[in-house]
Amino acid sequence: MKSREIFLNGLIKENPSFRMVLGMCPTLAVTTSAINGLGMGMATTFVLIGSNIAISLLRNIIPERVRIPCFITIIAGFVTIVQQLLKAFVPSIDNALGIFIPLIVVNCIILARAEMFASKNTVYKSIIDALGMGAGFCAALILMGGFRELLGNGTVFGFDVFGGKIEPALIMILPPGGFLAFGLILAAINSLSGIKISQKEICKGCSMKCNSCISGSKG
Repeated sequence: MKSREIFLNGLIKENPSFRMVLGMCPTLAVTTSAINGLGMGMATTFVLIGSNIAISLLRNIIPERVRIPCFITIIAGFVTIVQQLLKAFVPSIDNALGIFIPLIVVNCIILARAEMFASKNTVYKSIIDALGMGAGFCAALILMGGFRELLGNGTVFGFDVFGGKIEPALIMILPPGGFLAFGLILAAINSLSGIKISQKEICKGCSMKCNSCISGSKG
C-alpha cells in the first residue's frame, strides 16, 4: 500500500469516528467547542505518532504473549508526556479536557493501530498511518465541536457568528447535544457519500419470486 493510500485510508475511508465509530467517549464528551476538539485531536495524534514509532521499532523484540501490556505501557508513556506538555504550555486546554487526557491510554483507536498496523509494518508506514488516523480523528472532533459550538453558543473558535441575532440552542452544548450532533453529521456524511444499494443487491440470494424481483429481472 502506497503512502498516499495509507494516509487517506485513515482520513476518509476508515475515519475513526465517522466510519469505524471508534473513540466515541472523547468525541461526544469534549466537543462542546471547536477548540476543545482541536486540543483533544492534536493530543491523540501526538500519542498515535509516538506509540506507532516505538511499537514499530520494537515489533521484533516484544514477545507475542505480552504484546498488549507492552503496547499499553508504551501508549501510557506518551500520554504522560502530552499531559505534562499541556499542563506546562496550554493549561486552559488541559483544564477543559480534564480526565479525558489520561483516558487516551485506553482509546481503542490507538491500541487498534498498534495491534493492526504498527506491529506489522515499518516505521515510515507506521508514521503515515498515525498521521492519517490522527488527521481523521482531529477533523471529526473539530467538525463536531464547531457544529455544537455554533448552534449551542453562536460562536466558532470563540468568534461570534450570529451577532446575537439568533438565540442559540443550549441543548447542543449539553450531553444530549453530542449524540444529536453526531447523528446529524453521520447521516449527512452517509448521504453525501452516495452509498446506494440496488434492488438487485437487496434481492440477491432471495428464493421468493416477488413482484419487484420479477420486474427487475425483466428490466
